[in-house]
Amino acid sequence: MFNYDVVVIGGGPAGLSAAQSACLKGGKVAIIEREARLGGILKQCVHDGFGLIRFGEKLAGPEYSERYIDFVKELDIDTFTFTFVTRIEKKDGGFEITAVSKDGIQKFFTKAIVLATGCRERTAKQVLIQGTRPAGVFTAGTAQNFVNLQGKLPTKKCVILGSGDIGLIMARRLTLEGAKVEGVYEVKPTPSGLTRNIHQCLHDFDIPLYLSHTVTRVFGVDRLEGVEVAKVDDKMNPIEGTQRRIDCDALILSVGLIPENELAESIGVKINPFTKGADCDQTYMSSIDGVFSAGNALNVFDLVDYVSECAKDAGANAVDYKPSGKSVRIEKGKGLLSFVPHRIDVSKPCDKVVFFFRAAKDMDKATLYVSIDGNEAFKKNFAFLRPPEMQRIELDFASMGIKEGSKVEVRVEER
Repeated sequence: MFNYDVVVIGGGPAGLSAAQSACLKGGKVAIIEREARLGGILKQCVHDGFGLIRFGEKLAGPEYSERYIDFVKELDIDTFTFTFVTRIEKKDGGFEITAVSKDGIQKFFTKAIVLATGCRERTAKQVLIQGTRPAGVFTAGTAQNFVNLQGKLPTKKCVILGSGDIGLIMARRLTLEGAKVEGVYEVKPTPSGLTRNIHQCLHDFDIPLYLSHTVTRVFGVDRLEGVEVAKVDDKMNPIEGTQRRIDCDALILSVGLIPENELAESIGVKINPFTKGADCDQTYMSSIDGVFSAGNALNVFDLVDYVSECAKDAGANAVDYKPSGKSVRIEKGKGLLSFVPHRIDVSKPCDKVVFFFRAAKDMDKATLYVSIDGNEAFKKNFAFLRPPEMQRIELDFASMGIKEGSKVEVRVEER
């Protein structure tokens, strides 16, 4: 039995940052990672743009993760790679974790857990594409793995469904490798990726973006031979008569990410319906005392810098956490898509709460309002807000007079 103060499950950017901060806070820390190497998804993200906030420079994904791997190696942190957590049980004084590795079954006892398990991509069946199951239908992350890690080109001519950031980046990457990207098709009337990626990955390479379009069928038996695309109405239903077939050998899906929280759910952690991650307070502690969540397992972030920031706080808070006290729920007002944290524990410091949020729609000249018991306590103006682009602000709930029983609402309105 291994004994620790904090066990971090997941060795990607969130897990590495959480482990570093927990160790620097004085905790005995271990990382459990299911893959053979630390670094998470960034190992295959060879494009730059990472680290502008955290390090003040543009880094490729492997460079960013290598910085944190080096931080961890410099500290007294135990790492267990190629190790799969199969069970977590609440015990007196902490948690017992059962894991399986090449060495067999291993047991860990820890006072606190940081869940940094990341997220996964939605698949073709989760977006209800009709047809058979031919080879050639990939998620954007799988295509990225083929090209960047395995050195294999999975397509000569493809269609990309969804305008998420990974899909946009892969449109550029495949074009640079000699493949033909016929177009990117997005079911919504606005793009799902960052504005900079729309310009740098599509416009700069003359790759067309078709908004309010979707793929309705796939053709092929052994290998994909083509897809059917159609325009959609304002309820995202295909419009009859607009269908057309496109011959291609691959369909690449960039249709959203889902936080991986099966482990969290297995021990009864409450999942927030808007973020699909753990419902947490301002210390990133979940509904179960001693279980913290960080990174994309908590909320799908658009910037890895924000992943590292929230994980840093989660790791430090896990070392000497206080049991939950009286919490005040933050109500989602109009104009908001999602936010973190979801509640404020008034028994813990709340004068410097980092608040991440996304707007529900494109807005120009918008204002975020925080009201306490019906009275406006805070507001901040924004030149524009876009759902794909997460915003970060700091809120001083203590000076707003928040207390047990307060009603707190956050909303966004166009000016």
